[in-house]
Amino acid sequence: MIDERTKQLYQELLLDHNKNPRNFRVIESASHEAVGHNPLCGDKLVVYLSVNDDKIIEDVSFIGDGCAISKASASMMTTYIKGKSVDEAEKLFHQFHDLATGKIDPDSDEHDLGRLKVFAGVRDLPARVKCATLAWHTVHAASQGEEKVTTE
Repeated sequence: MIDERTKQLYQELLLDHNKNPRNFRVIESASHEAVGHNPLCGDKLVVYLSVNDDKIIEDVSFIGDGCAISKASASMMTTYIKGKSVDEAEKLFHQFHDLATGKIDPDSDEHDLGRLKVFAGVRDLPARVKCATLAWHTVHAASQGEEKVTTE
């Protein structure tokens, strides 16, 4: 259950990351990239990854247009996965998706999502789940060598 403080934090983080997205740029020398599209909302973004030989994400960024939830989620995602291994990012992808779809409790200790748990509220807004998870699906696709992904 989401309390009032979590709702307020969600709104503050969403507004901040939407207005001032982190890592909103092109990585010219990216080793991986993918385009993500959410036809329902019209969100479209490109995710760039620079992965080294040890499978560590040295840099990650995104560009594109989308709603506030989509942009904020992409911004927060980039700050969370930078410096992590591809396997760790994959684990976070699954945890975030399970959180957004209501499969895990945001207050549970079974995940390592930190501030990302503020997106737990989208589970009550099914159309917004796709907005929140678009960047995550796109980074997953990029890390798997796929060039495009859609939430449909």
